Amino acid sequence: QVLLAESGGGSVQSGESLKLSCVVSGDSHNVHCMNWFRQRPEKAREGVASIDISDGETIYAASAKGRFTISQDSAKNTLYLEMNALQPDDTGTYYCAAGRRLLGQCRPWIEGVDYWGKGILVTVSS
Repeated sequence: QVLLAESGGGSVQSGESLKLSCVVSGDSHNVHCMNWFRQRPEKAREGVASIDISDGETIYAASAKGRFTISQDSAKNTLYLEMNALQPDDTGTYYCAAGRRLLGQCRPWIEGVDYWGKGILVTVSS
């Protein structure tokens, strides 16, 4: 069992930044990928970014490219999502997720997730 605990959410103004953290605990030897997903109001959950634990390779959704950065600190068992130039459309609940490779890569796809965090709210006001 892998436990994921997000922190760092909150309310910001348009154009500001936030950095989310996710502490990973438990038996994670079968986890190859760490991901961030989000669910915006009245929309389906969507992938934001993925990182391969073994080599740090990253993949971003189009909405995140150039503004968001996913990273990991293996010594602290912590995953991060740095979000810059936030817009009201980024408002939603952000989820940390752990899982496996799909088609040989870590991808922010729900099908590859084995464990979910409880989520943390990010609100961006205009």
